[in-house]
Amino acid sequence: MIALIGQKGDMAQLYDERGVVVPATQVKVGECVVVGKRTQDRHGYDALQIGFGAVSKRKSSKPLLGFYKKAGVPPARSLQEIEVDKVADYSVGQKLGVGVFALGDTVHVTGITTGRGFTGGMKRWGWHGGPASHGSMFSRRIGSLGSGTTPGRPLKGRTQAGHYGVEQVTIRNLSIVKLEPEKGVLYVNGAIPGHRGGLVLIRKKV
Repeated sequence: MIALIGQKGDMAQLYDERGVVVPATQVKVGECVVVGKRTQDRHGYDALQIGFGAVSKRKSSKPLLGFYKKAGVPPARSLQEIEVDKVADYSVGQKLGVGVFALGDTVHVTGITTGRGFTGGMKRWGWHGGPASHGSMFSRRIGSLGSGTTPGRPLKGRTQAGHYGVEQVTIRNLSIVKLEPEKGVLYVNGAIPGHRGGLVLIRKKV
């Protein structure tokens, strides 16, 4: 399995060979570099550590700066471990780009959803709401929370208003519909988690 860190861009409309509109999301993945390797002999598993983007030294801790210095690469904005079949095929400092994917590949995209602050139950959980007629007094607000004497408290798992968003979500079985290697950009059909400019992890389905 191979994966890359990318930065979410704008959504676009593409056309397939039949002239049908395909909604797609632009993802910039051209700045990934191998920072470290994990091997079966030394660490008990095979994986690559990849970094994405650049960040100033002031925003990195001293242990991380030493880690990047030992690898001979500049500090990265994001650092992730990904599983690969053969670690020996990669070297520290190697750049990974759009070329690791092919047109039509099926991928899973993981990202952090957009934060929506404190929201009510109708937006957060999809409540149907109460009557909207005059005098109902509870069109969008919460009603009774639980039973009376027994157990005398709301049961666990009750959906209520609260903080909504900023959660890790994976959208599975999306396909790559366009590649632009010269720009380090690929297009994934449909929508992916996060806000414009947010980081996502794109994993090729095995």
